[in-house]
This record gives sequence, C-alpha cells and structure tokens, in this order.
Amino acid sequence: MLDVAVLISGRGSNLQALIDACAEEGFPARIVAVIANNPGAGGLDKAKVANIPTSVVNHRDFEDREAFENALDAELKKYKAKFICLAGFMRLLDARFVNRWKDRILNIHPSLLPSFKGLHTQERALESGVRFTGCTVHIVRPEMDDGPIILQAALAVDPEDDADSLSNKVLELEHLIYPESLKLIALGRVRISGNRAIIEEADYPKKGLISPDLIPK
Repeated sequence: MLDVAVLISGRGSNLQALIDACAEEGFPARIVAVIANNPGAGGLDKAKVANIPTSVVNHRDFEDREAFENALDAELKKYKAKFICLAGFMRLLDARFVNRWKDRILNIHPSLLPSFKGLHTQERALESGVRFTGCTVHIVRPEMDDGPIILQAALAVDPEDDADSLSNKVLELEHLIYPESLKLIALGRVRISGNRAIIEEADYPKKGLISPDLIPK
C-alpha cells in the first residue's frame, strides 16, 4: 500500500477523484493527509468529509520559499507520506524540494504536454487553433510542467467550445487518468528511464485520430 499526501490550493476537484479511487476495494494507495497552502481551500472540506487528516502550511507565513518548503517537507514526514500528488497546487516547487522527493511527486496538467505549459491552457489552445487538446499526468521535475509522462488523454476541439466548456470536458478526463496513473505507480508498473516513463504490460491504441473527420469529396 502506497501512502500518499495530496497537496492542494483550491476546490479539490482532482482530490475528490483520488479520494473516490482510494476508497475502492483493492486500490493499492491510500491518502494519509491532505495539505493546503491556502487556508480557504475548498478541498480541505472534501478531505474532512472522507475522514482524511488535513493540514495548512500557508506560504504567506514564511519569509521565503525555502522556509515554506522545509515546513511542507516536515509536515509530509509527520504523516509518513511516501508519495505526493499535486492536485491544483498553485505553488512552484524549488529544485531542492523536487530532488528531495525525486520520482515521488505526481502532477496533472490540463494540456497535452509539452504544449501549453503554465496557466490559461484552454484559452491558448483555442487561440492557436489546435484540433486536439487534453490532459497529462506526469512525474514532477524542477522545470515547470515538465517530467516523465505517465498517461495522457486527448479530445477533439469543437469549434463551438469556449474556454470554460473545453476546460470542463478536459476536467472529466483528468478525473479518469489521475487515479489510474497513481494506481499504475502504486502497483510498481511504472519505470522511469531518463525523461520517459515506461509502463509495464500496457496496451496502446492502434489507430490514430483525425479531426475534423475526413469529409468525402
């Protein structure tokens, strides 16, 4: 059983997906703590409903990032966490912290990385005219939104979509692939090789996707 701490800053949508997955019989991970850097994070209430211990390590209470991350590290160790899931955690982690937890931090990002790193991903996807967007679960590296990719999910962009509707569609996919990625890691089926994640005993789609559909002439 993999003991996981989830770090949040906001409403905890992906946190709830992880909570639901960990509650399933036979799931190989459990959430030992939910830690927020924002005392008003709605996800703290979701954790309390699920009887998961919660803590707040408010970054505003510290003079610099190093002091904040040292306190965060101490809190993780207090709960004996062995792995970290970032679920809407809106703080960039310093290289020292990331390397301290090397290959033990998982993140989900609402784009098909390496495209559209950072914020406002769906607005930028629409502006660029891409035909597909999606989400990515990856192992965290010191660079923003970088690291070995575990799973990706893609969907075709509907020309009627706006940023909000597209974000909602992507969020549904996030709720599917984040718990599945954690499961693969907890089962020992993920091997990190350089900047690649090798998934043992995985099946891969044999057909490509085209958008828009080819229209007969």
